[in-house]
Amino acid sequence: MTSEHTPEQAPAGPQPGEPIGHRRTGAVVGPEQLAGTAAGLLGDGYRVALVAGHDDGPAGGLRAVYLFTAPDPDRRVELSVHLDRDRPHVPSLAGISFTAGRFEREMRDLFGLVPDGHPLPRRMVRHAHWPQGWYPMRSDSGDPSEFPVVADPYPFRTVEGSGVYEIPVGPVHAGMIEPGHFRFSVVGETVLNLKARLWFVHRGIEKLFEGLPPHDGVEYAERVSGDTAVGHALAYSTAVEDALGVPVRAEDRLLRALLLELERIHNHVADLGALCNDVGHAILNAHAQRLRERMLRLNDSMTGHRLLRGGIHPGGVLVRRLPDVDELAAIGEDAAEIASLALGQSIVRDRFTGTAVLTYEQARDLGTLGYVARASGLDADARHGHPVPGVVLPRIQHAHTGGDVLARFSVRAEEVAASVRFAIESVRALGGYLGGPARQLLADVALPSGLRSGVGIAEGWRGTIVHRVEIALDDGEARTSRVKIVDPSFMNWPALPVAMADTIVPDFPLANKSFNLSYAGNDL
Repeated sequence: MTSEHTPEQAPAGPQPGEPIGHRRTGAVVGPEQLAGTAAGLLGDGYRVALVAGHDDGPAGGLRAVYLFTAPDPDRRVELSVHLDRDRPHVPSLAGISFTAGRFEREMRDLFGLVPDGHPLPRRMVRHAHWPQGWYPMRSDSGDPSEFPVVADPYPFRTVEGSGVYEIPVGPVHAGMIEPGHFRFSVVGETVLNLKARLWFVHRGIEKLFEGLPPHDGVEYAERVSGDTAVGHALAYSTAVEDALGVPVRAEDRLLRALLLELERIHNHVADLGALCNDVGHAILNAHAQRLRERMLRLNDSMTGHRLLRGGIHPGGVLVRRLPDVDELAAIGEDAAEIASLALGQSIVRDRFTGTAVLTYEQARDLGTLGYVARASGLDADARHGHPVPGVVLPRIQHAHTGGDVLARFSVRAEEVAASVRFAIESVRALGGYLGGPARQLLADVALPSGLRSGVGIAEGWRGTIVHRVEIALDDGEARTSRVKIVDPSFMNWPALPVAMADTIVPDFPLANKSFNLSYAGNDL
């Protein structure tokens, strides 16, 4: 394998161990060094948090950037590989990292970077009707030529045997749900195999950031997945601050953390009710939705938006008011009563117990995040693995390791209680502080012209969110040149079919809701 850049020709970049951002070191490596370096990092407890394709234009060529992170203490290592534009090949890491293998398929479909030796080289993001050789994230992609007739239907796995039949569901669903296709291979009601086919809507949201002033990008970040406006706004803003060296006040960091936990509460409460509804306990769902509505109105009073948009911005945060601590306490009591009534009902507990089990080993090997991982016994929480300086966020030593619907329900009920306690403590500590308006990002820093990168990590309500930004500086003017986004749903979607093995078809809605993954966060 050859590269456009020999060691003598390689563009100037971070050398091994060179600091390039908050707790982040970086190196430019050749394709022949990538697998060995990655294997060493994985062996040291790092995980593949992000892989991003880059097109720096005809003069700059193509790049692949690999971000590895590790907790306790917070560590981040970035590897950059420069590639020949005419033959952009990299060695696949799929043999040592399931997560890396999925990022590689995404990178190939959107940038045309080819992972040599990938064990599953089929398309993932790429639509069957996209013209051959057209890669939408390339700088020179332009508008596609006329879409051809679809000639290569997606190769679903065929399960054969006596009594085996298929149940196709979607991609078009009733109501507001976004498109996704589920194909069940079953005998009787028992699921032998489930394939989730996503990416029906490639929104090109990462492309929309290109050329924007960094401050303007936060509105796109809030819309990556609508129910996770705070989590994505925080990860994006933190990445911008990392790239530009923008300081954030301690009070702002605490106020941001408060918004993050309020977002966790209203989403978890809604799903606790929906899970009860899926097993026929509609009255508890009605109370949960009543409580969620109370939270949404509280959100609106804080930021002017029911989903807490508009609060966090690069460099700071601003709210209209702080929540009343008595109201927060009442919400916590209501949520605890709903969870207690659910788990005290034998029919509910029986349906939750042993349903859609994801074992510890499966959760670990698939690289799951958030409450899905924690319910299977993994200690995966960026609030502690990658902490915010000066902010001590709630930490629960979950005793749930069963990996079933019951464990995922219980973990989330406990997190609601912990988040409410943190919110009350934060409001008292803030003492009426509401943040401030957006500041000019470059006002307090003097940076030379060139390319700056930053990484932001936030524990959204579904799990760890990672944003990596690159910002081009020219005579004091900043423009975003690349944003790579990883929503936890990208990591967790492969776990749902695994958990559904040997589960009955009627339990799919229950299992699916216990994961509650985002289509929008996945289909960027």
